[in-house]
Amino acid sequence: MSDCIFCKIVAGDIPAKKIYEDEQVLAFHDINPVSPVHFLVIPKLHIPSMAELQPEHEAVMGKVMTAASRIARELRCTDGFRTIVNTGRVGRQEVYHLHVHVVGGPDVLPAMLKR
Repeated sequence: MSDCIFCKIVAGDIPAKKIYEDEQVLAFHDINPVSPVHFLVIPKLHIPSMAELQPEHEAVMGKVMTAASRIARELRCTDGFRTIVNTGRVGRQEVYHLHVHVVGGPDVLPAMLKR
């Protein structure tokens, strides 16, 4: 999608502080973190939202979730972390490219309640 900011990050047209990348998945730090650990994991394939997932997306979404878990552990979220998928207008989705927020570190809950 030519107007999708995350597709532009995938294409290398917009810089991002990347954490992980393979042929199907990209993870990068959030530009407005709410906690010491706050990153996004996205499928490189443009899927507008979780509401538009289809059976053919099962493998890539499995990779998104396992990457999120692995990266959180690597970033020392040993006491846990939150995974958040905002979906659609009511779900407060701002960028219409499916993405998983991973938030961890001390005081995650108070930081999230402020948003």
